[in-house]
Amino acid sequence: MKCIIVDDEPLAREGIKQYIEEVSDLSLIGSFKSAMEAGSFLQSQKVDLMFLDIQMPGITGTEFLKTLQSKPLTIMTTAYTDYAIESFELDVVDYLLKPIRLARFMKAVNKAKELFDLYQRPHEVEEIADDFIYVKADRKFVKIFYQEINYIKGLKDYVSIHAADRKIITAMNVKTILSHLPKKIFYRVNKSYIINIDKIDTVETDFVNIVGEEIPIGHTYKEAFLKDVIKGKLIKR
Repeated sequence: MKCIIVDDEPLAREGIKQYIEEVSDLSLIGSFKSAMEAGSFLQSQKVDLMFLDIQMPGITGTEFLKTLQSKPLTIMTTAYTDYAIESFELDVVDYLLKPIRLARFMKAVNKAKELFDLYQRPHEVEEIADDFIYVKADRKFVKIFYQEINYIKGLKDYVSIHAADRKIITAMNVKTILSHLPKKIFYRVNKSYIINIDKIDTVETDFVNIVGEEIPIGHTYKEAFLKDVIKGKLIKR
């Protein structure tokens, strides 16, 4: 994996650099003292993994991550615990507290490598026909018909597929599985949920009700959802 370091502290950059040199799967292609420098680099270079500090002058690591349209896999590195929830809401791979121990660094890198390998193997979700897919779960390929699926919930590095009479957990993110599902049936209503629009019972101000489950509609998704799913089917008096 091609990786970069973004940290305003020279000693922190050097420490992570030394750890990277211990891992044969990692190749350091850039080290930056600010998010602005890293942003310019990311516009012209392909980066697989980014080690990103949070507290930096000018723009914080989390603010920087929000500006990126195409994010590399990201491991946050910080001396503060306060930003953990915000970081994981941005789908980071891991959150490392300084001073970083090698064993903990390796654990985070292994998680990143698993995700990287998964993204390189699109056959993990194989679209076989117009009405079903296979997903890999528990060391086997599981066949799921589209009309079985009520909704899909993202669980950081996994998704949980809630079907009529079973729940299947598979290692991938929401964006990946959505790309393999027909848009006329499935719709993403927030960062963590994809719903089967055929299973909708009711739609309220901030949530969709599907088989007794209240699924929140994200603020940034609401306008498009109402336009694409509701507007064309709404009967007015």
